[in-house]
This record gives sequence, C-alpha cells and structure tokens, in this order.
Amino acid sequence: MTQLTHAVKGDRERPSLTVRTAVKVPIALPDASEASPTVYSFRGLPADLPVDKEPLAVVFEDPGPLPLVRLHSECLTGDVFGSLRCDCGPQLAESLAMFAEKGGILLYLRQEGRGIGLYNKLDAYVLQDSGIDTFEANRKLNLPDDARDYGIAAAVLSALGYDEIRLVTNNPDKQRQLSEHGIRVAETVPTGCHANPFNDYYLRTKVDFAGHRIALGHGTAS
Repeated sequence: MTQLTHAVKGDRERPSLTVRTAVKVPIALPDASEASPTVYSFRGLPADLPVDKEPLAVVFEDPGPLPLVRLHSECLTGDVFGSLRCDCGPQLAESLAMFAEKGGILLYLRQEGRGIGLYNKLDAYVLQDSGIDTFEANRKLNLPDDARDYGIAAAVLSALGYDEIRLVTNNPDKQRQLSEHGIRVAETVPTGCHANPFNDYYLRTKVDFAGHRIALGHGTAS
C-alpha cells in the first residue's frame, strides 16, 4: 500500500469546546419521512478557524451511552448537487436514515475535498479526467493526499459528553485520529457500497491506497 501524504497539522492539539447553541431542526429524510434532530454549535474553536469551517453536530433522539457516530466531511458537489463522482452524498443520506431509526450523531465537518478546498478539488477532477487517480491528482497540484484533521471532531464529542463511540466509517484514518485525541472507538460500522460507473475507479483507489474497507465486487460497478 502506498504511504499517503498528509498536511502538516501543527501540534494536533485538540481544542476544548463547550456547547454554544442547541436547536431542533426538522429535516426531510431520503424516504420522504421527517425527523427533528438537535443541531449543536460550539464555543472555543481555534481563533484562526474561518467561519465557513465551523463544525456542527446533528444529534438524533436517544443516541445512547455508546452512540453511533459518523464524521462526515463536507462535499458540496456530492451532498448538495448529487455528484456521482464520489460516494459522499449517498453516505450522508444513509447515515441520516440510520440515525433517525436507531439514534446517533452526525458530525458535519467543513473539510471540502479531503481538506484541500472546493476549487482545488475541481482542479483535481480535471487532472483525474486525464486518467490519473485522486491521490496522484492532488500531488500534481502540490497538495497532500488527505488534509483532514479530526481533532475538532474529538473535541465536539467530548463537549457532548462522549469519550467512547461506535464509528460509522470505512476509513481507518478516522478511527486512528480519534484514538490519538482520546476518543475510544468501541466498534466500527461500515457504510454501504455506493458504487456507480462514474466513481468505481475512485472507490477502488480509496481501497487500494488508503485502506478504506469498501465491499467492492469484481468488475465495474453498476
């Protein structure tokens, strides 16, 4: 497996957060039903964190003492526009439906494009269209493979009173970083395989080079 490159994240010291606002927000779920999770904002974020990078916690009823948690990095193209180049939108919808049924916490983290930003992500898409994979494209742009830092996610969980969770993810780096920041992951729960002809190569690259645990079949996804 190729060693991934990561952005330098300072001393990786996690901030100490407290709840700023908690408000019920009715939402429409993918099956057209409704839920009313509580959305939390926080005080104590790093002073240099831009306002468009503020994290949110979306807490569904009865998460329990060992809650299901998804760390979902923002993906405008997938989450909002339904892009088929990634699996972000379907993973978000899947998690919302799961948590509405079973209880759980969605942490929405403002780390577009694995942390490189929206415009850089689109630049990387252009390079990918020439036949290279997502990680090679980032490197050609002199960017890290993955610039995401989950220290704030750990701080959010602590502010909500949790130091042990069940993590909904296919990405081993999320579990590793949370553990480094004092959050025990008692169990990992994989998401479904949301493959299609447009993201098949991308998903296979995540499996081969980043160790994601995605249950891809043989051949091209359909």
